[in-house]
Amino acid sequence: MDRHYDLIAIGGGSAGLAVAERAAGLGRRVALVEPAKLGGTCVNTGCVPKKVMWNAAQAMASIRHAGEHGITTGAASLDWQALVARRNDYVAGINRYWNGYVVDRRIERITGSARFVDAHTIEAGGAHYTAEHIVIATGSAPIVPAVPGAELGITSDGFFALQQQPRRVAVIGGGYIGVELAGVLHALGTEVSVLMLERRLLEVFDPMLGERLTEQMAADGIDLHHGFQVNGLHKNRHGIAVTGAGGETLAGYDTVIWAVGRRPGSDGLALEAAGVEVLRNGVIPVDACDRTRVPGVYAIGDVTGRVPLTPVAVAAGRRLAARLFGACMECRMDYDQVPTVVFAHPPVASVGLTEPQAWERHGDTVTVYETSFTPMQSALGDRPSVTAMKLVCAGDSERVVGCHVIGAGADEILQGFAVALRMGATRADFDRTVAIHPTSAEELVTMKRGRRVRADIRARSAVAA
Repeated sequence: MDRHYDLIAIGGGSAGLAVAERAAGLGRRVALVEPAKLGGTCVNTGCVPKKVMWNAAQAMASIRHAGEHGITTGAASLDWQALVARRNDYVAGINRYWNGYVVDRRIERITGSARFVDAHTIEAGGAHYTAEHIVIATGSAPIVPAVPGAELGITSDGFFALQQQPRRVAVIGGGYIGVELAGVLHALGTEVSVLMLERRLLEVFDPMLGERLTEQMAADGIDLHHGFQVNGLHKNRHGIAVTGAGGETLAGYDTVIWAVGRRPGSDGLALEAAGVEVLRNGVIPVDACDRTRVPGVYAIGDVTGRVPLTPVAVAAGRRLAARLFGACMECRMDYDQVPTVVFAHPPVASVGLTEPQAWERHGDTVTVYETSFTPMQSALGDRPSVTAMKLVCAGDSERVVGCHVIGAGADEILQGFAVALRMGATRADFDRTVAIHPTSAEELVTMKRGRRVRADIRARSAVAA
């Protein structure tokens, strides 16, 4: 049996599937190594099942607030097991699609965990396979801190394995995963606490987004604990208790979810056998063309420590294959101006530079436009709601270098504006665009009041942030 290929992709997630399918489409002999279900984190324990749960939470919230529009409804209740069953059926359908797709594309599926033997040879399932090009696309996995009782908590993977709706949950972490899981659970009726080291949620996003979301989640009734460093978990007669570094204890949880980040999936690959460098945090460093320091070995997706998003991994994989096999020698992934959405309640959307990043890059030429308002779908009720937007501009032309939105519909609004930023749109281009009324999106092309960021303002704001 010939076990030599033009390309071997290690990992059957978004990045691995993308590079494999593009290479196969260019007529190359390709193998894909994956020990579990195809689709990776995104399909199985990430984007797809998360969005299903978010949609259910949105539906529950709509029912809960229907009375604001004069609509009479009965008390809404959730059948968690029915929701999970339908979600799992949907995910299984995507798994079946990919299983068939790799067959149709004549990509050889190798079931097993890969280990390098040398720079052009891997071992998987007891057999050796060789290739001119080997691409590491093993993604990432949730981090569980080494604290006493850590095993009492679950990760985002464990969240998608829950067969019963938790009654009272502590989510540890205020990043995008923690925010998303906390919001979904709260909207579905679970009592939620969020424990985080930072003073605001989404610390790495534009400050306006984190501040507004922090205010909104607190107003919605989510219990936020800032500056909380977890020292350990233990069980008592009331459930799971979480102890902080200052001696404080929060107790009575039936579920604790670790959402403190993810580690690149580089462990277990025997990278040293191929001479591939790996950093202490698990990241495999690569150059602008996705090359490791070993000729013929590449890495793409989350394992490189770059922007950890499914569309980024897909784009990087396709561009790499096109470049390797002559379809587009100049193709490479551009990591600037990548749009992203946090499916919080309400959703958060961002593309380009944050305001502090713009200060660092463009100095005193930065102008910022902001607005906030009550979205129309909430105007008939008395519940607190938020929509806020910020445009970050730079230079005499006021080129728009950052766009940040929080509020209902932000997830759908941002895609078109991301195209505008990619094309180099200026504030004047936005002004010349006719608004669609009445929408929230129109506010992005009708904002008139801007503030020029001076050095003294930057210094004060940087300290505050």
